[in-house]
Amino acid sequence: MPSILPQAVDTRLTHAAIFLVATVNAGPDHEAAVRSLGTDIAAIIRAVGFRIPDGRLTCVMGIGSDAWDRIFGPPRPKDLHPFREIRGRHNALATPGDLLFHIRATRMDLCFELATQIVSHLGSAIVVVDEVHGFSFFDERDLLGFVDGTENPVDEAAVEATIIGEEDAAFAGGSYVIVQKYLHNLAAWNTLPVEQQERIIGRRKLNDIEIADAEKASFAHNVLTSIEEDGKPLEILRDNMPFGDVGKGEFGTYFIGYARSPRRIELMLENMFIGNPPGNYDRLLDYSRAVTGVLCFVPSAAFLENAAAAPALAGEVAAGSTGAGGSADGSLGIGSLKQEAGHE
Repeated sequence: MPSILPQAVDTRLTHAAIFLVATVNAGPDHEAAVRSLGTDIAAIIRAVGFRIPDGRLTCVMGIGSDAWDRIFGPPRPKDLHPFREIRGRHNALATPGDLLFHIRATRMDLCFELATQIVSHLGSAIVVVDEVHGFSFFDERDLLGFVDGTENPVDEAAVEATIIGEEDAAFAGGSYVIVQKYLHNLAAWNTLPVEQQERIIGRRKLNDIEIADAEKASFAHNVLTSIEEDGKPLEILRDNMPFGDVGKGEFGTYFIGYARSPRRIELMLENMFIGNPPGNYDRLLDYSRAVTGVLCFVPSAAFLENAAAAPALAGEVAAGSTGAGGSADGSLGIGSLKQEAGHE
């Protein structure tokens, strides 16, 4: 695995989170503001988090495909592309998003303060197009009443699932992330007998025990989201959070999935929305509607620390130069400017 320090992709689950999705306004000053934040964000996180030392404050910063070209230029992560809309019995929509900030802590006040500092730092450079405040709901359940995230990989398995290695050496230590906001029709869901809910999810509601394979429905959520390649499971890391607005009657789950290749998550979504085989779609979607969809690349922490140098280096690479941090293979070399073992 890469020795370059990743962002805090694989941090432990927390009780609070804020998800910020923003677009970047056109103009070199606005693009420079994003690069400046990349350079400064680790210090901002430390400054906010120092006030509550046991608050486990982290933030992951992701960049969308179109914004990457404007802000950093070539080269680009080899699998980075816009979120691909999926149309089936239900639809996975693609929505605007140049930047994603996934802020996590044990307390919402830490998340809120860091979100405030990030938006203040960026100022007129961005427009926040979606902001969701997530919370832990009782014993790690979603608002549908089921435990969420039981099969997440942990420790080295989580690193293997999420962190890019030699397959894209110029961006080793990075990751990909897909986010979707799902709104639940709880009134309809709660009319279902528990046994039918369990058939749709593929687990028991009370004790979270997985239903035996021989008894599972082919359309069960955990059947369609289990992906294998050459007999080996292709895992992703989820950090989904419930959210809601009682006054608006809005109840949902914010899906966020990290993987070393976006194709892993895309295959899961295709199985859910189109079906496997086609038509055998995830029946959970009859009660849970996706209203956003964004794909971002999560560069390494070392890349962000040196983000302010990216435009100059990109120009040198485009001109064929290998000086001042460029390399003969076309890489900016940004990811190798700070080699460190381990990750958060």
